[in-house]
Amino acid sequence: MLYLFYEKIKGYLKESGKDLLLGLIVFLVALASFGLGRLSAVWPKSHAITIRQSEHTANLSLGARVGGKESGLASTTRQKDLHGMYVASKNGTAYHFPWCPGAQKMKEGNKIWFQTKEEAEAKGYKPAGNCAGL
Repeated sequence: MLYLFYEKIKGYLKESGKDLLLGLIVFLVALASFGLGRLSAVWPKSHAITIRQSEHTANLSLGARVGGKESGLASTTRQKDLHGMYVASKNGTAYHFPWCPGAQKMKEGNKIWFQTKEEAEAKGYKPAGNCAGL
């Protein structure tokens, strides 16, 4: 009885072996696709990296001459550099780097420029809390 069953299976495999192989390949591809789909849902999300250049450093890197004349951007940068490395407001109590958000909000007429931190602190100003590196 077992021998007859074995012979039937052997004959069926000879007749339709290619069809069974094709079915097995389709099943394995479907299983692998499902597994990869589930893995991608669980996989940690990657976040895009954003590289920003501050206005001050962008101005410094673009300080070039255009057609023999100094560009407006370069002359503005040179004027800022002549003032100093630290800026404070006449009405405020904190000093900033020129590219910090607090310094960019100040009106030009209210700005006081300092060459060093010590000079700003001697005048009674303190480092700004929202300006990294002070």
